Order: sequence, then C-alpha cells, then structure tokens
Amino acid sequence: MKRVFSGVQPTSQVHIGNYIGAIKRFVEFQNDMDCFFCIVDLHSITLPQDPKKLYENSLQLAALYMAVGLDPSKVTLFLQSQVPTHSELAWLLQCNSYTGELNRMTQFKEKSQGKESITAGLYTYPVLMAADVLLYDTNYVPVGNDQKQHLELCRDIAIRFNKKYGETFVVPEPLIGKFGARIMSLDDASKKMSKSNEYEHSKINLLDTPSKIKKSIMKSVTDSESEIRFDVENKPGVSNLMVIYNTLSGMSLDDIESKYKGLGYGAFKKDLVEVVVSALEPIQSKYEKILKSGEVEKVLKEGAEKAKEVSNGILNKVKKKIGFVMF
Repeated sequence: MKRVFSGVQPTSQVHIGNYIGAIKRFVEFQNDMDCFFCIVDLHSITLPQDPKKLYENSLQLAALYMAVGLDPSKVTLFLQSQVPTHSELAWLLQCNSYTGELNRMTQFKEKSQGKESITAGLYTYPVLMAADVLLYDTNYVPVGNDQKQHLELCRDIAIRFNKKYGETFVVPEPLIGKFGARIMSLDDASKKMSKSNEYEHSKINLLDTPSKIKKSIMKSVTDSESEIRFDVENKPGVSNLMVIYNTLSGMSLDDIESKYKGLGYGAFKKDLVEVVVSALEPIQSKYEKILKSGEVEKVLKEGAEKAKEVSNGILNKVKKKIGFVMF
C-alpha cells in the first residue's frame, strides 16, 4: 500500500476546520493506505507553551483521533517527541538546506510579524517538517493550501539530497482536498478557521457544548441579503456555513439551497446548529470513554515503537550515504 503521513500540533482544542479539512479524511485513508499519523509536539514548542497544557493536549488529541474513527490496528499513531529520529534527521537536512529557502516561508513571516524576538526553531521548523515526512518513505501528505509551500520545500530538499548522495528519499506528493478542505473563520470568512484566533466564536471546537455551538453559529457573519446560495466570491460567509452543513450532513449544496429557499438565515442557522451538534455528539461520547480507559497511552507507546522501527531504517541509510561511521 502507498504510505500517508500527516501531523497535527497539540496546541489548544481541535476545531471543525481541522476535522473537516484533515482528520475526517484520515479516517477514509486508513482502509486503503499505510497511515502514519503523528502528534507533532516538537513543532508546538516553536512558540511558548504551558507544560501542563501541552501534556494534556497531546493525550487529548490522541483520544480525539481515535474517537473520530482512527483504528490503531490500521494506523500508526504516535508522539513526535517519542521518536528521536525526527530531531536527528532534521539536523542532517538543515545542513542540506539554505537560509534563502527558509526566508521565503510565508508562515514564518506571519508568525514572526510584530515580535521583537523569535526562536531559531520557528525559523527552521519547516525542515523538521520535511524530516517528519521523509523518515517514512511517504508517498502522500494531506495538506491544505497553507501548508503546500512547506511540502514543496520538503520535495526540494529530498530531490537535492538524492542528486547529491544518490537515490535515498521517496519524493512525496501532496493530497489536497478539492472541496471542503478549507473551512473559514465564523467571524471573518476571508480567513481560515484558526486555533490562534482569540475570539471564541470564530470557531467550533470538537468538544464544544451544544450551547456554545449554537451561540457561535448564530453569531456567524453572513451578509445583508437573506438568500441561501453557494457563492464564495459574493457570499463567503453563507458559503462557508453551507460547506460545513454539506460535509457534516451529506446533503448536497443544491439540496441545501432548495430546502431553505425563501426561509432566510435564521432557519438555516438553527438547523445547522442541529447538524453540527448531532455530528459531534458521538465523537464527544467516544472521546470521554477512550480518555478514561487508559488506552491512549498504550496506543501511543505501541505506535512509537513501530515508528522507531521504520524511521531508524531510513535514518541509517541517510547517515551511510553522508559518510558517517556506522557500527
């Protein structure tokens, strides 16, 4: 089977944008591909983190992965910090990367904007991301448009290394969703739904209560019209809500338009609340059971062992190619 790798940072709660754009797709991949899903906790410390929250968020994210349907018997689920090969390969790749490449990374520019000082880790983390992917002979990486630039850097590094030292790395291809992969902020449909947005009603987290979900949806930005119509350019807010409705209910956009013709935004939003609550309720129920069972730690430990086994083989091949003494 072709291999898929993806990682999600354990920073704050997972929202429906993460779920619809990435995690929901992971469940679909697990039956047809060899999936390695990593909780990239090393990436999270490029910005300050509360140690207690980082610990809790890491276990909670693993529990959510399992609650949405990822089967540990089919996928390899592990913590990045538990597999030392990630950090070691990142250093080797940094020595085969250039500052000009890193200077062009738009996410670095965005995250460093307005800050008096930044960590070296924030600057070099795209190379760690490349190491994450290349360690597993990854064929495909599910990415949104905002991460596409980082995958292009990963490909460039792999191709450069292969030319310099001989065929070593599999050059990964992006898997970009054609629809529904980019859920926008509820308070500004021109921006992607983001964990970092401090306004609580800009997003819906997977663990939000029904009352919080209702308030966020009812407060969501639409426009001065009242027509339910999918038109991203002229009606971005309504279109965004329609994508959420479509993805979580399975109802087509055309059927949504027909159902709410002449009814206005109030009725549409009220029903969308029910759609979202109904979709998240079983996930929340499974999550609580999994988190209390102690199963998460067991799954992560087993996943790390498998990840070490696979990645050690790739890392040793790289070190031999470079010329390090191997015993």
